[in-house]
Amino acid sequence: MVLGKVKSLTISFDCLHDSNVPVYSSGDTVSGRVNLEVTGEIRVKSLKIHARGHAKVRWTESRNAGSNTAYTQNYTEEVEYFNHKDILIGHERDDDNCEDGFHTIPSGRHEYAFSFELPQTPLATSFEGRHGSVRYWVKAELHRPWLLPVKLKKEFTVFEHIDINTPSLLSPQAGTKEKTLCCWFCTSGPISLSAKIERKGYTPGESIQIFAEVENCSSRMVVPKAAIYQTQAFYAKGKMKEVKQLVANLRGESLSSGKTETWNGKLLKIPPVSPSILDCSIIRVEYSLMVYVDIPGAMDLFLNLPLVIGTIPLHPFGSRTSSVSSQCSMNMNWLGLSLPERPEAPPSYAEVVTEEQRRNNLAPVNACDDFERAFQGPLFAYIQEFRFLPPPLYSEIDPNPDQSADDRPSCPSR
Repeated sequence: MVLGKVKSLTISFDCLHDSNVPVYSSGDTVSGRVNLEVTGEIRVKSLKIHARGHAKVRWTESRNAGSNTAYTQNYTEEVEYFNHKDILIGHERDDDNCEDGFHTIPSGRHEYAFSFELPQTPLATSFEGRHGSVRYWVKAELHRPWLLPVKLKKEFTVFEHIDINTPSLLSPQAGTKEKTLCCWFCTSGPISLSAKIERKGYTPGESIQIFAEVENCSSRMVVPKAAIYQTQAFYAKGKMKEVKQLVANLRGESLSSGKTETWNGKLLKIPPVSPSILDCSIIRVEYSLMVYVDIPGAMDLFLNLPLVIGTIPLHPFGSRTSSVSSQCSMNMNWLGLSLPERPEAPPSYAEVVTEEQRRNNLAPVNACDDFERAFQGPLFAYIQEFRFLPPPLYSEIDPNPDQSADDRPSCPSR
């Protein structure tokens, strides 16, 4: 009897999305098929699958142990997220001499379905770094009597979703710094830097609007710049290894002495990058926006604004809220602008809405019965009433007075 041969062994996933890319998150069901093609009839002991997800770090460091003596210290650590095994055909026995239990597979193509659930607990996003990785894979093993097993491993992607529509990631990030240059006994004027972005959370492909002002009161030519950096941190045996990589950058115009440059929403696009990894105990991936002033012959003046790269993009409502918040705050003191000393009072409520208008708008609306039925209840009544309630009392005294633009330090006359 001439036994057949295994022509191919492949793994395919049932994708959850239209992109046909196997992407999952915690709690999802991973399903797929092991595809086996044979030429001729074969006998099989078992067809197994092994699915695993784990984070692993590894690096080495050279150490000195005295004169002319050195050794290498290895640092390794691993975190396992899940480990699943299943038998699609056959059994666990390893006895090749036992004819019982062997399965005969005829010539042709065959499919064997598999399925397992990812843990509900948070999983680290798939990642490949300089000294570590987070990987998820499925391995198929075909065991036949008196022959070496045929093995195949295929990876799939896991995203631990980060929703940037949370209050902490929608909050603006800002800072101000100043630096005075000294050369021997001669001191020049200061260089000041103020920078702001409208929120902390972004997704790949978005552009960050940078609002900044650089004032050069020194005697040197300086250049304002901005850059996005990715910081990879790996932890093992109480040690930490850090890698910092440039992701994207831009350059402003050169500033001579006494000049000022203002960025009113200068755009810096985020390229395709891995999302932030914040919940893994041995690998951490963070991002930051560095707005800085390149000063020849001296240490740069810089501001680090933290970023979080998420997976769920900004909702339109969040975008509008963030934009309005940003536009309002941009008119404050961080760019040297100030509110008028005596703001003009708004019109009174009676000037805007008459009592007749208020009663008419509170009357039931009969134009559309379906609309009325859909919104019956206390919430709709509250919305209608809220539309014509008087505004809060107005006060001409600002409870949070801001610094006037006249109080800002200016460049010394030359």
